[in-house]
This record gives sequence, C-alpha cells and structure tokens, in this order.
Amino acid sequence: MFYEQLQQATETERQTLVNSEIIVRCMARDVTLQEYIDYLTQAYHHVKNTVPLLMAVGARLPEDMEWLREAVAHYIEEELGHQEWILNDIAACGGDKEAVRKSQPAIGTELMISYAWDLVNRRDPIGFFGMVHVLEGTSVSLADYAADQIKAALDLPETAFSYLRSHGSIDQSHVEHLAAVVNRFTDPQQQAYIIRSAKIFYHLYKGVFDSVLSPATHSSVQSAA
Repeated sequence: MFYEQLQQATETERQTLVNSEIIVRCMARDVTLQEYIDYLTQAYHHVKNTVPLLMAVGARLPEDMEWLREAVAHYIEEELGHQEWILNDIAACGGDKEAVRKSQPAIGTELMISYAWDLVNRRDPIGFFGMVHVLEGTSVSLADYAADQIKAALDLPETAFSYLRSHGSIDQSHVEHLAAVVNRFTDPQQQAYIIRSAKIFYHLYKGVFDSVLSPATHSSVQSAA
C-alpha cells in the first residue's frame, strides 16, 4: 500500500528530524521552560495556518476528487481551534499568550508555512498531504513521551500539555484516517509528488525545531509584548 511506501521512502528524513538537538535534549529531560514556551510559540504559528490551508486545498481540488474534498472537510472539523489550545498551554506555563498571538514566527517556521501555501496555490494541493504525514506521524510517535519528560523536568501542570496530549497516542485515529486517504492515490506521478513533498516538509519541520534554540526566536516574542 502507498502509505507504507511513503513511510519507507521518507525514513531517512524522519530520523534526521527526530535527532534534532532540541528533541534529543527534551527526551533526556534537558529542557528549559523558555524553550518549551518557544516551541509552543512556533507550534501556534504553523497550527493557526492549518485550517486555512485545508480550506484552500478543498477549494482547489477537481470534481473527480470529491472523495478527497470530503476527507479535507473531516480534517477541518478535527483541527478547528487547536491554535487556541496552544495559547492556553502557554498561559499555563506562565507565558504571555497575547504576546505570542501578536508575535512573528521564527524564520524556519515562516519558511515551512510559506512553502505549504506555495505548494497549495502554485502547484498541486495534494502535496499538502505530505505535510499532514510529517506532522501527524511525528506527533503520534513522540508527543506523549515528550510531554511526560517535559512535565517531569519542569514540574508543570497537566493543563500545560493539551496540545501535545491531543497529538499523542489518542491521535492514532488520525494516522489511520490519513493512511486510508493516502492509499487511494494510485497514480505513480501523484505518489512521487506526495513523497517529495513529505521529504521537503521533514526538512522544513526540522528548521522549526532548530529555531527553538535560536536567541532570535525568544527575542521576537519579547519585542511583541
């Protein structure tokens, strides 16, 4: 099935992502409160684009892909409001969620968002499912454990982890739904396009995590306060 092919074809890129310095440190409970807030800040900036991007995908699909438009509608319903969960997590950490709301994304985050919009508007919107594969597949495999390690390291309340928990093991149904959708792509050119998109999104998503370690990321939020 194509979903297994997609996973195999992007395994190298996935390993590069999960070996990012901030992820490795997080799993070893070597993380600061500011780094967690900075991660949530970047998550806010890309997650708030998810529903608008999905709407754009649905609008651009041809009539013979109505089945995919229905899947997109399902994703929209599932993703509504998740950016507000992230802001509430930031507040539970003692951060200023309104400053985050007004802040600018880090360069790495801006690049990933920009590529997603370019892909949907300029090329073929089905490539967006490469991004879905990267974000949901990575989250399910890492989010719950990461939340446990961060909570233990920083002694934060459970209310600071609604975003990570929602994208952890309980999000497994989303991956199953994604696999069912992706497996309906049987055209080799479409498959190659989705694989290439996923590889690029793995690279770009690593840039989002790497930005957490950049002093410029924290200063951009401070300047917006």
